[in-house]
Amino acid sequence: MTLSRRSLTLALAAASLVATPALAQAPLSAADKALVDRAVAYLEGLTEAKGRFIQTDHRGRATTGTLYMKRPGKARFAYDAPSGLLVVSDGGVVSVQDKRLKTFDQYPLGATPLSLFLARTIRLDRGVTISRVQRLADGFTITARDGKKETAGQIALTFTDAPLALTGWTVTDAQGRPTRVQLQGLERAAGLDKSLFVLKDPRPKNPGRGKV
Repeated sequence: MTLSRRSLTLALAAASLVATPALAQAPLSAADKALVDRAVAYLEGLTEAKGRFIQTDHRGRATTGTLYMKRPGKARFAYDAPSGLLVVSDGGVVSVQDKRLKTFDQYPLGATPLSLFLARTIRLDRGVTISRVQRLADGFTITARDGKKETAGQIALTFTDAPLALTGWTVTDAQGRPTRVQLQGLERAAGLDKSLFVLKDPRPKNPGRGKV
């Protein structure tokens, strides 16, 4: 895995999990299905939202940042210094800029987990398989895997119950290494600036042109 693709994986760890409710249902009890339906309805209601996040990798290293989201299609993950990482979806392309490494990469939105979460309608009939719905003292967690078994590992999305709110998620890879994201103050927003969802390649074009 290249550093740029590793950056994308880390940056979209949140999106991977937030995408979980695009769920291909495994056999669920009526009570479990009711919780999943509540989660999906809540996520679909987040047409515009913003909040802070703390991301902790399997080695205990933590990074912080701010996320902005505008469905359908648009999101921004701005990591605080000294990370230098910025991930922006403009509705068609996901751009990943790493200022420290001086890299800039782009991926089709449809090829990333963001496409599930940022879709106009979050689907319940394809994508991943729910492996567990766990009740907590003050909420619940939905754990899921790739329904097509093309991607190993699992993701777990955590909600509070009263009021219903997304509080974070954990992505566990094929080697059992977890990446945890805790949300702080995720709230609905209105009128987010369109420029938040635009990220142009900062590198000079044709740097050799004009030289003799």
